Amino acid sequence: MMQKNSDKRSVEVCFSPKLYPEILTKNDFIVVLVDILRATTSICTAFENGIEKILPVATLEEAKLLKGKGYLVASEQDGKKLDFADFGNSAFNFTREAIEGRTLVYCTTNGTRALTIAQNAKKIAMGAFINITALTQWLVGQNQNVVILCSGWKNKFCIEDSLFAGALAEKLLETGEFEMHCDAGVAAIDLWNIARQDVLTYLEKAAHRHRLKKLGLDDVIPYSFTPDSTQVVPVYNGKEIREAGLNSMRNGD
Repeated sequence: MMQKNSDKRSVEVCFSPKLYPEILTKNDFIVVLVDILRATTSICTAFENGIEKILPVATLEEAKLLKGKGYLVASEQDGKKLDFADFGNSAFNFTREAIEGRTLVYCTTNGTRALTIAQNAKKIAMGAFINITALTQWLVGQNQNVVILCSGWKNKFCIEDSLFAGALAEKLLETGEFEMHCDAGVAAIDLWNIARQDVLTYLEKAAHRHRLKKLGLDDVIPYSFTPDSTQVVPVYNGKEIREAGLNSMRNGD
């Protein structure tokens, strides 16, 4: 069972939203949502560039309705920007000039649907390589168990999210504040250790890397695997995503 058997908190990895109902972590826990290509990387970038808040929705119908009410909308399906949307799902869409001080409605193929599934968590933080150290520090300050939830691709395992799950699990364990009794976590760390020396070359094995290439949307891949380009920690409170940041480590916000 993923229960604390010491004063340490637990880390569990879930490779797909389809598996989330079967997680073993109990009591209060934080979910780290992962969609490296591209939703969580893009959300972190948007907050780095001054977005005020993000309203995630699970369906295109909701996104269209809010677009009709005057909101900016980012929406894609199978990687492609939809006609009614202002933005697709590339981090490079969210420049400071385009989004600073604004509210954004967000709907993607995998990421926002996984967010809906995980709403029983105490909090849901957005995880990406670009905020991995800030996220690790924030999680240490929260005094909660952690479930790393990979968005995957249409409920299937994907390489890129699993690499991040391994990288984050390893960093959490290295703090000495966490323990892990989870085969998925062990496998994710092993995968990360295979790939870490040349992650972009390893990523050639990933199906979604090639989907994006066919669409001409793979320019964001090197950026998506560059660690620590931002200190933001976006957190979903059940209604909207706002930036929590390192200042909240001390008070558990």
